[in-house]
Amino acid sequence: MIATLHGEVLSIGGTHAVVETGGVGMKVLSTPTTLAQLRHGQTVRLHTHLVVREDSLTLFGFGSEHERDTFETLQSVQGVGPKMALAMLAVHTPDALGAAVAAGDRKALEQVPGIGAKVASRLLLELGGKLSLPQTDGTETAAPGHTGDARDQVEEALVGLGWNAKAATQAVDAVVDGPVAVADVAETLRRALKTMGAKRG
Repeated sequence: MIATLHGEVLSIGGTHAVVETGGVGMKVLSTPTTLAQLRHGQTVRLHTHLVVREDSLTLFGFGSEHERDTFETLQSVQGVGPKMALAMLAVHTPDALGAAVAAGDRKALEQVPGIGAKVASRLLLELGGKLSLPQTDGTETAAPGHTGDARDQVEEALVGLGWNAKAATQAVDAVVDGPVAVADVAETLRRALKTMGAKRG
């Protein structure tokens, strides 16, 4: 198991980053929260989870152990794989997920694309007592203030989660009027996803 990845950020996409370590560029799938903290050329340490399949090796990276541990715990639920777990963390922070499960808030879980009433009920049943409630572990990497329009990054993340480009653009337009600051990427994506989830019915 690869537990951490330390190196220089070579590039950042809507759903992934490439981090160079030991002369090798590693593609790491991640959440909007973590990606919004990264900067090109920055040296970072990500907490990782490696998913091994017969035909692929996929590395997921997170800015804190808390986020990585939540990602792993979500996959302990029957029918929840890495893609759905990542989508859940795109819509809700680990603390918000813990609070939703503790409160039995099924509607909050149904805001995640791909999660209906049946899966949400199973999540509440199987995750009870497994997710930690809000905490501060001090491992998050604070991102410096940054200006500029990161709207494309939000739209790319939505496409990466399975929506088409037109729907992604419309969702961002529905929640923000004007440019999206880099620091607001994670929150904008969560708001857009909730809007799209509501449209799903």
